[in-house]
Amino acid sequence: MPVCPKCLKYFRTARGVTFHRAQLRAVCNVCDDQDTELVSAAAAPVNERVNHEVDDALLPPSPPEFQPMDLDPDPAWEGGKNRHSISPSISIAADSLGRVLVTFPRASEIFEGGETFLTRFELDPYSVCRRLVPFYPFANLDDWRVANFLLTSGLSMRALDEFLSLEATKNMPLSFWTAKDLRARAELLPSGPRWKFQIVPTTHPTREPVQLYFRDTLDCVEALFNHPFFADKMDFTPFRLFTTAERLFIHPVRRMCGVLEERLFHQCLDIVLEPLKQAARLGRMMSDPVGNLRYCFTHLVSYIVDTPEARMLACVRGNTSPVTTAMYKDFGDPHRHPSRTAATTLAQLASIECDVLDVDQYFAACERFRLNGVSHPFWRDWPLAEPSEFLTPESLHEWHRQFWDHNVRWCKHALGATELDFRFSIIPRITGIAHFPNGITKLKQVGGRAQRDIQRYIVVVIAGAADADVVIAIRTLMEFRYYSQATTITSITRDKIRASLQEFHDHKDAIIQNGHRHGEKTKQVLRHWHIPKLELMQSVSPSIERVGSILQWSADTTEHAHIEVIKDPASTTNNHSYDTQICRSLDRSEKCRLFDTALALHGSTSEPTSMQQLGRETNDSDSESSERDKDRSVLDGIWTSKRKTTSFFDVAAQLSVSPPDSVPRPLRTFIAGSTAIHLNYDPSLKCVPIDIVAERFKLPDLRGALGDYLNREGNVTQNFHMFGSQRRSPPDVHLPFKELHVWYKVRLQQKAYHDPSDIASTFTVHAHPPDRLLKYGRYDAAIMNVDDQWQWPSSGLQGHAIVHVRLIMCPVLPRGSSGVNRFSDRFLIYAQRFDIVPQGNSSVERTTGLHVLKKAMRASGSELGEVFPLDQLRSYAHVVPRFGRKADNRLTSTNCIHSSPSFFLNKYFEKDFFYAIS
Repeated sequence: MPVCPKCLKYFRTARGVTFHRAQLRAVCNVCDDQDTELVSAAAAPVNERVNHEVDDALLPPSPPEFQPMDLDPDPAWEGGKNRHSISPSISIAADSLGRVLVTFPRASEIFEGGETFLTRFELDPYSVCRRLVPFYPFANLDDWRVANFLLTSGLSMRALDEFLSLEATKNMPLSFWTAKDLRARAELLPSGPRWKFQIVPTTHPTREPVQLYFRDTLDCVEALFNHPFFADKMDFTPFRLFTTAERLFIHPVRRMCGVLEERLFHQCLDIVLEPLKQAARLGRMMSDPVGNLRYCFTHLVSYIVDTPEARMLACVRGNTSPVTTAMYKDFGDPHRHPSRTAATTLAQLASIECDVLDVDQYFAACERFRLNGVSHPFWRDWPLAEPSEFLTPESLHEWHRQFWDHNVRWCKHALGATELDFRFSIIPRITGIAHFPNGITKLKQVGGRAQRDIQRYIVVVIAGAADADVVIAIRTLMEFRYYSQATTITSITRDKIRASLQEFHDHKDAIIQNGHRHGEKTKQVLRHWHIPKLELMQSVSPSIERVGSILQWSADTTEHAHIEVIKDPASTTNNHSYDTQICRSLDRSEKCRLFDTALALHGSTSEPTSMQQLGRETNDSDSESSERDKDRSVLDGIWTSKRKTTSFFDVAAQLSVSPPDSVPRPLRTFIAGSTAIHLNYDPSLKCVPIDIVAERFKLPDLRGALGDYLNREGNVTQNFHMFGSQRRSPPDVHLPFKELHVWYKVRLQQKAYHDPSDIASTFTVHAHPPDRLLKYGRYDAAIMNVDDQWQWPSSGLQGHAIVHVRLIMCPVLPRGSSGVNRFSDRFLIYAQRFDIVPQGNSSVERTTGLHVLKKAMRASGSELGEVFPLDQLRSYAHVVPRFGRKADNRLTSTNCIHSSPSFFLNKYFEKDFFYAIS
């Protein structure tokens, strides 16, 4: 049973504990000294709590190599006749590298009496029926699967009735025959937090009553906190590692209608968020996914909105920063202005002495404070709520949209629309990433994905054509965005973010001096930096220090919610009473997923046995581990996206333990270093003579390169091969094989740079010979390991070479041979090397921050190429020609690599690649 953590009194439910502690005069409602100590320690500056330097690595909580040191001795408190031992308020751990981990153990204390997801599921009024029929109110598993499909298909009631009236459907043993019956049965399923309806009173006349539909926010938080899907996705011990709407109101002044709407928005938020405010003040006992009871507080950490909404929530007017005291004239300053605190805003509102209901007069009185006329901000009574902190930077609108609205326009004026479009059209293609054959200046309805794809190329496109300082300004903003989007941000990364933004401010004047900044409507040259999103960039680094990686607060999910929560459910209605029908549709969909989750965890989807039998536990540890993996798979199948990335790492692991004769050798999918390599099962060309391959791929020294490879390989397979100085084998060298299997492409997959447990993007390296459509073929570049002392991606380019992959092959055993020998047990590539051209004292060009490349040549004038094992490849690389002041109009995306003498290694094509070589 749940127990009060103060007096140790037992209660029947977790809510009983919450209400008990909420009594104003109760002893249990008062924080004890140790609670105060914990809060004070957590709020104190870092340098006041520990005397260790901030480290720049991020590790999981409580790693084994850390040795704990208690900051405070173990205290104890009296609770009636019981004494309850309390863990230290703060614990410090240090490892041999000097890294310091500060944890707050008491923040994760657990109590008895919690409930798991399945326990709550069985508290449903119809759980008795489900002991006899696990799928009640449906007859069996097939009946439930058909019902689940129809309920979540988005079909209208008319379409459902038409389907159920088909003769083929009538032959199915279903327990329902009409849409009305089906939806009535769905109402009997266990429910999550229910939708509520409320008429919101207004002080001014509206065109129609304001109807608010919402769910209890605290119930939603509790449902998420208890959900089994998040069982292994939550850390309960906090730690610090030192290293558009229709006009609603009736008012003669249009702007006053906007003020009234903003007031209404805050009023609605007050209603919806009141449970969370209460829990922030008093706490709430909640069950975590494994059934432990925890004492939780719901403080406002982040409110994800775009810039106009952020101003509305912060109660400031346009051309004013929502998080600092900066006004529009300050937006271009190279430093951050003081934060706009909640106390300051509330004090300003309190000083306004006029009738709040007189909107015109009140709005005018707010002018001197640059406030928007909202008199009661929703956050005014939310403990610890600070708009300058919970209005976190948002990448979709503040960075990507700013890039499209401003950076691209600067580049357009710097190069001219024609030149800019032409350069984009001849960029070498990357499989899986958008290509712009017609340029970018005439694109319509450009969304976040297209903006990200344009960012991948913008620096290499403008290099050489725009003024050097303009290129630096564009490049530094690109680096700012990429560093800020890292999933793990260390103190080193934070300093790089600051340095990138400062370097932009050091060079931004060149954009105005060259006349590249124009007004969108007036088309006139602008001489100022009144860009709100530019000022918001100054808050990125402080926000990271407070709430962690910015990427977790992206609006990508919330922007897509309009489709999932409004458009899709609306398609199932009868075009009347949209609001109520949408809420019912959302309720049904959630009930179906919750019911499906419970059945899957019980095992009812595989064996229709009783609940008691299915709930039995086993003492076998292997079986328990297998069951946990099975449960995780089930939950992922229900609650994650249906479009999943294939993990070649998992495929390779399965193939590596397969019986020798069950799969072809060498394995088509295998792991090399930190990279998973995948080839198609069947080669593109089978059993082709070596000389024909050499002619088709235009590699006259292929036979000699194969001879040199075999000489380097010797009788024992070696791990790594390097480029030789000169060809030692003659062009007609005898080889122990005569034919080759050839593949036109290979896929390379890596783990995420900052999180090795996550799969990064998969890129395809092409090695396609010339044909009717591709005069020069299609050959991609890659990063190849040439020194086993260095590992990709942690070492960057050290110990690696940038190569042009010209051929992917595997020698074929001579006819009559059997088994595998030293030349047919590995896939091979023919690769030509790119050399990095030094740039003075640096390895990268100053303006672009990119490596400049040229093709490595032999003394004879031919390109330097050798044969290597395929397993030395580590990553795809995007090599782009240096276009110079004006791009050659004869270039295309298919001939630019063949026809250009100098190149850039484009590190901006993918963020993980950027982190690896920056």
